[in-house]
Amino acid sequence: MISCPLPTSLETLAPTAAAMENPLAVASNVRHLPRHMLFMSFAAHSKRSGKLQVVSVHQRVKAASSLYSDCDVDVQKPWKTADARLVLEDGSIWKAKSFGASGTQVGEVVFNTSLTGYQEILTDPSYAGQFVLMTNPHIGNTGVNPDDEESSQCFLAGLVIRSLSICTSNWRCTESLGDYLAKRNIMGIYDVDTRAITRRLRQDGSLIGVLSTEESQTDEDLLEIAHKWKIVGVDLISGVSCKAPFVWSQKTHSEWEFHKDQNQVENFHVVAYDFGIKHNILRRLASYGCKVTVVPSTWPATETLKMKPDGVLFSNGPGDPAAVPYAVETVKEIIGKVPVFGICMGHQLLGQALGGKTFKMKFGHHGGNHPVGNLRNGRVEISAQNHNYAVDPASLPAGVEVTHINLNDKSCAGLACAELNLMSLQYHPESSPGPHDSDPAFREFMELMKASKK
Repeated sequence: MISCPLPTSLETLAPTAAAMENPLAVASNVRHLPRHMLFMSFAAHSKRSGKLQVVSVHQRVKAASSLYSDCDVDVQKPWKTADARLVLEDGSIWKAKSFGASGTQVGEVVFNTSLTGYQEILTDPSYAGQFVLMTNPHIGNTGVNPDDEESSQCFLAGLVIRSLSICTSNWRCTESLGDYLAKRNIMGIYDVDTRAITRRLRQDGSLIGVLSTEESQTDEDLLEIAHKWKIVGVDLISGVSCKAPFVWSQKTHSEWEFHKDQNQVENFHVVAYDFGIKHNILRRLASYGCKVTVVPSTWPATETLKMKPDGVLFSNGPGDPAAVPYAVETVKEIIGKVPVFGICMGHQLLGQALGGKTFKMKFGHHGGNHPVGNLRNGRVEISAQNHNYAVDPASLPAGVEVTHINLNDKSCAGLACAELNLMSLQYHPESSPGPHDSDPAFREFMELMKASKK
């Protein structure tokens, strides 16, 4: 909505009234009349004179344009024009409007089907190196706030949306989305056909893209950047992991705790490997009574075992699990010695450590509405997912059980091995802001550690 200033005096109204009677009579003095009021005058005059007069007034204003074309009024369009381009590696070019930071950035374009929780998506380290396209068209209406962060910073390459809200409406909001991204040097674009791009990604698979607001860069330059940049085989974990161990104690806030009757008597010590861990995983562990020690992705297994943990969690993280053989070796050294829980990247690393293989999916799973089938109890869970790689169940050795499958494409979504006291999920049981169908997985991990102590 565009607001126009209202006249504040009779002197200001006088030329407006004259313009209503004879718009051309005041054309020579147009510099003294706000342009929006002149247009309103023409419309009012035309309404009284009838439909034919509308054409007549339009023609007369056009003919008299020379009377005010040299006025010193600085004319600016009341809307933002396209000033950014998204160039995909397939050669397609998408004009858009920018918000947040400016410049040129390259990344892998993926689409996310979540209807809410864009701030949690922005701060999910698993999106490092990627442009996130939101299929939900209206983004930014709730602003941002410091309580919904999933990490200490934004790791994604950029945000692609259809419609950017021009105002915020939420009691928790402390900042607009545009200002938030600008401060964190994250690029964003809007007024682009996100449905068409999503269909292209579903048909052709995830594509490398270059986002730019720089006019000095030609389309050919941006396309060349897209063709040269690679994400497969790149270690992205080391760029998002913590640098030193730390203890986490914060629980899920009582206002958001959905298991009010939760009474955890035993306290377990869990060492959580940070491959890009989300804060809500740590909150859920703490809420289930765990003392949590977070360690870097390169932390030696020997040092972890010296801590004598009751269990080890291998977290989510970005990129290709085959690009981090050091992490796979760490997992191999720990499994069988203490109970283990892997989430997302942790699930994939467990798959490889057990002798299985992982592969890159066509366009991955990204969203808060993926149905998962629990093969043990027949329960269907609506889950939050964010991954471009999956474990090949056919490559797993005997004794490893596939416990969950994605009901959209039947891909492996969970593993277990009773002999080794391990469990894993390809998706996010801690998902914030939701859904919470899979939160009982943390209870299962507690039971696994409890049984191991007997």
